[in-house]
Amino acid sequence: MTKPLVMIAGGGIGGLSVALTLQQIGVPCVVFEAVRELKPLGVGINLQPNAVRELYDLGIGADVLDRVGVPAKEWALVGLNGNDIYSEPRGELAGYDWPQYAVHRGKLHMMLHDTFVARAGADAVRLGHRVTGYRKNSDGSVTALIERADGTTTEETGTLLVGADGIHSAIRAQMHPDQPPIHWGGAVMWRGTTQTTPIRTGSSFVGLGTHKHRMVIYPISHPDPDTGLAQVNWIAEVTYDDPAARDSGWFKPVEIDDFAHHFDGWEWDWLNVPDLIRGAEVAYENPMIDRDPVSTWQDGPVVLMGDSAHAMYPTGSNGASQAVIDARVLGACLLEHGVRPEALAAFDAKLCGPISEVILRNRGAGPFGLLNMVDDRCGGEFENIDDVIPPDERAAFMKAYQAAAGFAKEALNAAPATIPAGAKVSLVEEA
Repeated sequence: MTKPLVMIAGGGIGGLSVALTLQQIGVPCVVFEAVRELKPLGVGINLQPNAVRELYDLGIGADVLDRVGVPAKEWALVGLNGNDIYSEPRGELAGYDWPQYAVHRGKLHMMLHDTFVARAGADAVRLGHRVTGYRKNSDGSVTALIERADGTTTEETGTLLVGADGIHSAIRAQMHPDQPPIHWGGAVMWRGTTQTTPIRTGSSFVGLGTHKHRMVIYPISHPDPDTGLAQVNWIAEVTYDDPAARDSGWFKPVEIDDFAHHFDGWEWDWLNVPDLIRGAEVAYENPMIDRDPVSTWQDGPVVLMGDSAHAMYPTGSNGASQAVIDARVLGACLLEHGVRPEALAAFDAKLCGPISEVILRNRGAGPFGLLNMVDDRCGGEFENIDDVIPPDERAAFMKAYQAAAGFAKEALNAAPATIPAGAKVSLVEEA
């Protein structure tokens, strides 16, 4: 009898969350990551309380998360005339048992990698190894087909294969060869970070503008105690009526002058958007893209998770959070069913349908749908939002989204741990 081996294709946030979970529950695993060297790439993302809870249960607590981000205090939408549409406290201030964190994506990624390597050993992550496909074997095992960074190829056989290789997943492409191309609805985002004074509470997530022309602003570091300045993440977004007229290339550096003019005149006594944008050292352009949902994330001993399974618009600030949740639910299914395809089937049955609905909900603007409603009802200009959308209607809209995305407060606070403390998978019967 030999111990099982779970192979993970992709060493991003999702893949490393799976790896940390497997290490925690005693399942041997190896991560194959295409890049030769990991670097702290990207800008700001949010971790919702449901994901922070899971990180805490992995032994990654506030002391660690405070080094890569900052707890969020408020989520707010503001109209073009600077008046509030909706605001609510976030994390523990909202009554959750766990905070919400706004973090630097690259720093979070590196922290997860370093934590896993410290616990599992350097050999557990193989850089410069891209999984290009898989072969299901007659004995029930699966073989990962791997291309090394030097162009040579190799194979690795294990018990299960987890596809955590992102929106351009080779594993998903093999599993669903007839899937449509990546979907782009016409929105282009320009992203950057600027050292500046945080607005409102000092740790507020603010969506500003209309559903086709908006800014998103939030800090991803604690303020410097001497200057009061923090690293503030911003996203400038414009939706074009003719998506085919734009290059939809993925995440590339861009000159600030190429897009800053879209936000000329966005100035209030509490915020100067042109100064915020032009204060960035570098900016990146990428389209807001996702993939159509698929009917299943499983093919025998192979399963998809994270963006490979459910790449979604970032309108709900829950893409990375869902990847963490995927990892933990997968771990719970392995605890219940063993390191077998039956565990993957249970994972698929639990998440594929509901999270596919979140993909479509985010495509419909997610929580930013309130901006659509304001635009439809008054063209975006108002004096008192209660005259446009009554308070009860605004609150009901947000509560429905939180429930769909899995971080409704009452349900989350009352839920037992996804993985009980100290739980281990029994490997005795695994071949």
